[in-house]
Amino acid sequence: MNDKQRSILLDISSRFSPPQGVKLSYGTSGFRADASLLESAVYRVGLLAALRSLKTRAVIGLMITASHNEISDNGIKVADPSGGMLTQDWEPFAESLANAPDSYTLVEILDDFVKKEKIALDGEWAAEVFLGRDTRPSGVSLLEAAKQGVASIVKANAKDMGVLTTPQLHWMVRARNKGLEASEHNYFDQLSSSFRCLLELIPQGSRIVGTNDKLIVDGADGIGAEKLESLKGLLNGLCVEVRNSGNGVLNEGVGADYVQKEKVVPRGFGPADVGIRCASFDGDADRLVYFLVQPNSNKIELVDGDKIMALFALFLEEQLSILNKSGDVTVRPNQTRLGIVQTAYANGASTSYLKQLGLEVVFTPTGVKHVHEKAAEYDIGIYFEANGHGTVLFSEAYLCYLEDINSNLSLTSTEKQKAASRLLAVSKLINQAVGDALSGLLLVEAILQHLGWSIQRWNELYHDLPSRQLKVKVLDRAAVVTANAETVVVKPSGIQEAINAEIAKYHKGRCFIRPSGTEDVVRVYAEASTQEAADGLAYSVAKLADQFLGSTNS
Repeated sequence: MNDKQRSILLDISSRFSPPQGVKLSYGTSGFRADASLLESAVYRVGLLAALRSLKTRAVIGLMITASHNEISDNGIKVADPSGGMLTQDWEPFAESLANAPDSYTLVEILDDFVKKEKIALDGEWAAEVFLGRDTRPSGVSLLEAAKQGVASIVKANAKDMGVLTTPQLHWMVRARNKGLEASEHNYFDQLSSSFRCLLELIPQGSRIVGTNDKLIVDGADGIGAEKLESLKGLLNGLCVEVRNSGNGVLNEGVGADYVQKEKVVPRGFGPADVGIRCASFDGDADRLVYFLVQPNSNKIELVDGDKIMALFALFLEEQLSILNKSGDVTVRPNQTRLGIVQTAYANGASTSYLKQLGLEVVFTPTGVKHVHEKAAEYDIGIYFEANGHGTVLFSEAYLCYLEDINSNLSLTSTEKQKAASRLLAVSKLINQAVGDALSGLLLVEAILQHLGWSIQRWNELYHDLPSRQLKVKVLDRAAVVTANAETVVVKPSGIQEAINAEIAKYHKGRCFIRPSGTEDVVRVYAEASTQEAADGLAYSVAKLADQFLGSTNS
């Protein structure tokens, strides 16, 4: 690092002093905290993003959002060249930057890292970082801090992409690094055109009738509502009403996280909506769940991420079965690898249903970084968490195969060409960089119309097993070591045998514990054939965690 670069860093970073007594950790959500604590961290992540761009010779993204958290919180996360999350190898660097106590220590950390990674600060490549933020008021000042961070690295440029959903920014980074146009207009155009293509390929006779023609979307009073209002004008064949579009408080009594956890109607919904298909976004529109308002109650029938994944899997498997019929397709018949990736939090009924379809279901530890990486190993990989975050990934080789079929004029089966066209349209409609409520919503709607299903018919695919989640405050969450995608406790010794003994007492019982990634707690998840049994199993295992780990409640 030359003297000029060092001088710039010392000068600008001195204006962004870190808060005293605060230690930040970079997790799945990047850095997230009360917005008042984040200005220094956001500035420093701007530095990291510029270095990451120089290292990869690609555009990097920075998104300022706290997703489904309350409006007083905010956060910052990095989008890598693929549009996915920051590589885990750089997470320790992010934490060391954010927690450096002063400017001199910060510059030393930067200098050491630049040397270790052999990053050319004075090379020909000019770094480029796309910046986005959601609708939180604190995002305005934090965006300026991010700009200052990027500008503190010589030959680094920040481009403000505007107020966006998180998935839009990830999509733009991915598109730009593929050499494509990467504006919001391009994003809307790709979604609307691929949605239209899927509708045009619907078999004759498939349609949804009656009240199900209407879709009502809870926008969580966030950015997703604003973007859906813009997008719906480009859509034919879908009647959408957007509620909670910014007049209320972000994520307060609204949104996918609230709906999924509380299982009650969000603000602005009531008895007049009984029987109508409803959906809910979270604050930055990277989560999607559906629901039905129950009559004479504020309760809902939840159609969560597990069922969205089941719907996608059913449709994709149908198209693959058409392609794999014996006949005139000469390329890789019956060899397509369709993989379903779940975490231990997936409801057991969803796993059983997917396996009954003959699909390959695999499990990873909790966290998008784990499920996304595993899904990328397949020709088509699907992952969804119950909270409504997920997507579908297509390998480049498989997309080339589909293009070959689609353009093969010697095919005698137009059905095979239609199936290939549908799969190609899905690959363009779904956001392959990250979970996206807008693109996911359109894919759900296209598939329901293709199948001629109501939301009630979709919800009957299987019935969730009753479940219960608890958390136990412990002295040291690191004392819990797990294996087998966090379903088995290896340490402390003896606790897994005790958990197994409790599970054996319950019909269809399943339970696991895992350490939280952010709090000094152990999380408990339990399922059983009845709600009473699931509750009993969860509480009994929570007591075991208390006994073996020394709860702070003791």
